[in-house]
Amino acid sequence: MKNTFRNAFTMKLKPGFETEYKIRHEQIWPELTALLSESGIQDYSIFLDEQTGVLFGVQKLSLEFDRSELSSHPLMRKWWNFMADIMETNPDNSPKTNSLKEVFHLD
Repeated sequence: MKNTFRNAFTMKLKPGFETEYKIRHEQIWPELTALLSESGIQDYSIFLDEQTGVLFGVQKLSLEFDRSELSSHPLMRKWWNFMADIMETNPDNSPKTNSLKEVFHLD
């Protein structure tokens, strides 16, 4: 029985911030990576379509993953505030995301 599931989504960068986005993620706070792992996020990658500024995220989530718990964590909020100037965001500075439906997978 699987204890994880895949989650995929898109986000959008503001034009001209591709390099800054990469730099900020190369310098991601260790306490944030720990929080993501402790929350049940594994094997997390973000890809960039340089022509459109669309970010494609894919991650494995534990079956116990609770998005609302992570979203309300002060450290997650601090990261969203830090990233808000370079991404399209919701009023609370969380990134605007578009969930994607899986239509094919090959192990």
